[in-house]
Amino acid sequence: MTNHRLVATAWSSAGDVSPMHNPAVSPVPIADRLGAIAEAGFIGFGLIADDLRVIRDSIGFAALNDMAAEAGLTHIEIELIERWWIPRARLGHSYDVRDLLFEAADVLSPAFIKIGSEQRRRTTDLGELIDPLRELGDEAEAHGTRIAIEPMPFSLIDTIPVGAELAHAAAHPAVGLVIDAWHVFRAGTTIGDLARCLTPEIIFGVELDDAAEQVVGSLFEDTVRNRMLCGDGAFDLTGLVAMLRYFGFRGPWGVEILSDTFRQLPVPHALKLAAESAASVLV
Repeated sequence: MTNHRLVATAWSSAGDVSPMHNPAVSPVPIADRLGAIAEAGFIGFGLIADDLRVIRDSIGFAALNDMAAEAGLTHIEIELIERWWIPRARLGHSYDVRDLLFEAADVLSPAFIKIGSEQRRRTTDLGELIDPLRELGDEAEAHGTRIAIEPMPFSLIDTIPVGAELAHAAAHPAVGLVIDAWHVFRAGTTIGDLARCLTPEIIFGVELDDAAEQVVGSLFEDTVRNRMLCGDGAFDLTGLVAMLRYFGFRGPWGVEILSDTFRQLPVPHALKLAAESAASVLV
């Protein structure tokens, strides 16, 4: 068990499934996942849309909420909305996921809903995203939650500084960032870069993980197949944690481990390793 407030983000408890699968539904029954998360000392958990759809159509969100409460899990995060700027009437929109996550939010009261963007080169015009992001923030507020942008180095919103610029431009109290260590360091963002772009009110969540010094394969393949437990790789996680604490972030701290080897471990054992590794850098 750990004294730090940790969250098992969606992939850390999903077992043998990855973002490369479609659908990416965990083979682990949700009751078993929640039990293992609580036993490993986490205070909360995350779930992706594919799992939420299965849960809605089987036991229902109210039963999931009851199970979480019984396990003592008080923090919930759900994900991931992409292409959120495309209107419902246009090809490529993601309102099927958007509607599902807001339906879940009405029952689960998540701390935030994570959003991404799209796997393509960085946008040259953040201005076209500001109004859709504000509208998404308004919708989140109406459902009792918030929106957390997760910049990813292989996407249209590719760095934390770009995500921070967008969040600051939207200037919406329900819009902020989730800062994933992998996406920070693989994008070449430094601790100094973060210190210059962040302000306390936009730091909604943090995710801890590690990786080798060199990328293996594409960035997407590396993030899905080769992440490491905290402290086992080359990232300056203690520096990242110190900087975020300087800006007032006190957790809970997400732990997001994805790798071919991690997925093969029994979920209870994998979660204990993830929690212990995160605790080692939260000194």
